[in-house]
Amino acid sequence: MSFTNKVEHKAEELKGAAKEKFGDATDNERLQAEGAAEKAAAKAKQAGDHLGDAGRHARDAVTGY
Repeated sequence: MSFTNKVEHKAEELKGAAKEKFGDATDNERLQAEGAAEKAAAKAKQAGDHLGDAGRHARDAVTGY
């Protein structure tokens, strides 16, 4: 994945975490749930980024690049 995508996905995770913490602080369950969902979605995207990187590294190791 591109560096830009990785940064965007990390920013999404941090935004979700902030929203979740704000929901905790204000006792707002809906905001907590939205934040947790956004954070989980961002982490899933990051896992996909890592898989793509691992695949590229494996290909490069096999082809010698």
